[in-house]
Amino acid sequence: MSKPPADNPTEPFKKALAEATRVLADDPELAVTYSVDPPGATADSLRLPQISRRMTADEILLARGTADALALRHKYHDVATATRYAPQGQMARDLMEAMEGARCEAVGARDMPGTATNIDAKIGNDARRKGYGEIRQAADAPLATAAGYLIRHLATGRDLPPEAANVMELWRGFIEERCDATLENLETVLSDQTKFARLARQLIDDLGYGDQLGDDPDETDPENEDSASEEEEEQPDSTGDADDDDEQDSEAAPERSQEDQQDAAQAQVEMDDAGEMEEAEEQELPDGEAPLEPPPPAPHSEADPNYTVFSTEYDEEIPAEELAEPQELERLRAYLDQQLEPLKGAVSRLANKLQRRLQAQQNRSWEFDLEEGTLDAGRLARVVANPTTPLSFKREKDTEFRDTVVTLLLDNSGSMRGRPISIAAICADVLSRTLERCGVKVEILGFTTRAWKGGRAREDWLAQGRAQQPGRLNDLRHIIYKKADAPMRRTRDNLGLMMKEGLLKENIDGEALEWAHRRMTARPEARKILMVISDGAPVDDSTLSVNPANYLEKHLRDVIAMVEKRRAVELLAIGIGHDVTRYYNRAVTITDVEQLAGAMTEQLASLFDADPRARARVMGIKRAS
Repeated sequence: MSKPPADNPTEPFKKALAEATRVLADDPELAVTYSVDPPGATADSLRLPQISRRMTADEILLARGTADALALRHKYHDVATATRYAPQGQMARDLMEAMEGARCEAVGARDMPGTATNIDAKIGNDARRKGYGEIRQAADAPLATAAGYLIRHLATGRDLPPEAANVMELWRGFIEERCDATLENLETVLSDQTKFARLARQLIDDLGYGDQLGDDPDETDPENEDSASEEEEEQPDSTGDADDDDEQDSEAAPERSQEDQQDAAQAQVEMDDAGEMEEAEEQELPDGEAPLEPPPPAPHSEADPNYTVFSTEYDEEIPAEELAEPQELERLRAYLDQQLEPLKGAVSRLANKLQRRLQAQQNRSWEFDLEEGTLDAGRLARVVANPTTPLSFKREKDTEFRDTVVTLLLDNSGSMRGRPISIAAICADVLSRTLERCGVKVEILGFTTRAWKGGRAREDWLAQGRAQQPGRLNDLRHIIYKKADAPMRRTRDNLGLMMKEGLLKENIDGEALEWAHRRMTARPEARKILMVISDGAPVDDSTLSVNPANYLEKHLRDVIAMVEKRRAVELLAIGIGHDVTRYYNRAVTITDVEQLAGAMTEQLASLFDADPRARARVMGIKRAS
């Protein structure tokens, strides 16, 4: 008889790690899960990295280190205290967060030395993944991360992994020069989060970011103190001459009662007069000056006021160069070029064809037989032969694509991973350079989410009680690969970011399209063209699991209808293996990603075609042949 299949070998390890994590966090009810999503924590749960069936040493060390770091923070970090001392500015908040994380790990390492080794493995893994070992200048290294590393090093006395130590040493001289006196008190405040928060705020001020701290929560209002002291002085003494005071008060009571009655009557008359004056003022107040109610909050979408978003706090609109170090972008760009070397020739030929078509329209052309303009010398012979023939004038035509901007909006969802995103990136590169040579500005944008199946917004939703139909429930990531005014030669490496592992996640097309449309309408160019390249309908599991099934698709249709109705932007789309003609009036669907370059070239060329019939013929295509 054959043996039944063995259980997943990772399960015993996961179960043991989860139990150890609960003990370390001192919370037996803590939920511990494993996921391919980035590690994270909420008030009652921890999310650890997934472990494959191979159970490599690196995977085990990373899981243990992540579990220990999150558990120690759960145990030693108080949210209320952190909120009280939180700075206002972004850089100051990053510094505070990094130093508080280092404090929790240092306190845990002092009480439980075994955690230090595991957390070292996690720090080393993170530093290698971010390329910290290749940084040579302090300006390229994150100051907040370096400050956190230095706090942990000074508090524990342990050496950091080489890549992390590199970042710390680049900034160490600068930090110690400015903060040496403050750092001397580090050991005495580690166990007390409140005292450490005060020290961290002082360190932030020493580093030159004091303007981002905001008000000091420990300072009391002097005016409140003065008023409190005055009130204490005015209160009668509860001992001593209290009886004597009562006797005196009773003797003077008849006299005061008459005075009080007169004062009260006079006060009542004054209040009545004031009330009558206020009523008269209210009656005389013109309608246009009437007090206004506070305006309602702006809707999340111009296209659909009913479209809701649970939280926009964690959304980001970010340049590509901020998502990877320059060295990594250069390496990814080289990888992209290597992958598409065979295809680049075909794309370049199509781009040259597009350029010839555009430049042919740039040649000088004239309108003849006009009643005013420049005298047409070529037709003077007719006047000489027949003096009754009127003079003929001509005028130079303007090319249609002068003062034009084109935006390429690329779907950066996980389903584009592999050859589709590679070809989309190289086509955007080549066509951008082609259009620039013809005087047309090009912007390249991408859209995805920051996490799979809901990010920090979903965690907040869970923590706040799972409200019904919360709206969009993931964190947007809108990427600017190339601004319209930036030359392609300076931004070409940015397109390599699309090759970065873990970048491509889920796609919320409606908000991305609305974002690109807003950017275009703010541009000064007379003509604006927006091309969307996507391979599917909008999908975000976290949103669709708690909202109507067509929630994101309906919003996309509403945004498209708004863009096409306003006519400020010419909108067209290319679907890769997906029929986008269901959404867009001007659209083409290709069945093979190899057709993308030809479809993009033909669609753009058609928009600049001088013949309206030819333009309509191409734009009327609904499916690729």
